[in-house]
Amino acid sequence: MSVRSAWLLPGGAEPGQTREDTRLSPLGTMTPTGPLTTRPGVIPGGAPFAASGAGAMSLQVGPGRSVAQGTTAQGAYPLALDAPVVVDFDDGDALSDRIDTVVIRAFDGLYDLSGQTLARVEVVKGEPSATPAAATLDPACVALWAVLVPAGTSAGVGGIDWGSALTDRRRYTVAVGGITPPGDTAAVGAYVGQWRDNAGVLERWTGTEWTVYQPPAAPVEMTTTGALAASGFSLLSWRARRKNGMCSFVLEVTRTGAPITATAAGNIDDTDVATIPGGWRPFSPGDVEAPACDGYGDGVARINPSGTVSIRTWSGGGQLVSPRTIRISAAYVL
Repeated sequence: MSVRSAWLLPGGAEPGQTREDTRLSPLGTMTPTGPLTTRPGVIPGGAPFAASGAGAMSLQVGPGRSVAQGTTAQGAYPLALDAPVVVDFDDGDALSDRIDTVVIRAFDGLYDLSGQTLARVEVVKGEPSATPAAATLDPACVALWAVLVPAGTSAGVGGIDWGSALTDRRRYTVAVGGITPPGDTAAVGAYVGQWRDNAGVLERWTGTEWTVYQPPAAPVEMTTTGALAASGFSLLSWRARRKNGMCSFVLEVTRTGAPITATAAGNIDDTDVATIPGGWRPFSPGDVEAPACDGYGDGVARINPSGTVSIRTWSGGGQLVSPRTIRISAAYVL
């Protein structure tokens, strides 16, 4: 298997630190899973550890950073791969499929039998089976990709189909209080108040479950002032309400001028009845149409972005006469 070393600071230590110093290392600010443990995973940013086929039985893994949690005694390890690495896969089993896992692993001779202090991207081979499953990983090991190796696969018969064989196993970790990017949505939260992005939906861990974040309700604003009647009308009342960029209102005006008579088809000259105040007007550039009624006839009013309210049509042959009150109601986007 072709591998390349990755940068490793054992137990989270920086150069010049003793192992005892690592409990106060920067990893202490990462998402915890316990008093002395850190959520392992990939650090987001760009496309960390991106994978692409590099040959019939070879995969290239791109640069990236991660945090690998060892045993509680070990602590966590910051790992970085600063250049692409190619890993090779064994031929498929003669009879059954298997699932191999590409990982980045920390080796620490003080705690394992490797006798080394380094990190490495490698393939953890799964067991062939009629229902294959990925192998259980050791501590200080971060899963990156799962690869399906079908029975009989080899370079001689075309190798692994990289277009369908890869499954993303990257689970992300962030600083305490940070929002975890999508991935591993089945995982439980690490602490009450943890946030995650679940396919574009912001969720919060309650201690027992992930719940969709509900933003605080926007305040409701109401007014009864600011509307002005047009010539030939007097203002009886104006009641408006707005919330979340939407406005609704009821406007009542009384006809004081000469009668306005509609044609048999219901046509009248557009007649201004009032102007509503700024901040309560429809979103430009569109007009809004609204029903109007005086109890004897009805028609259509138009509210435009300048705030002018005009009656455009009325019941065929009907009249707008004094002292009838015309009621107009509308709802629209501000």
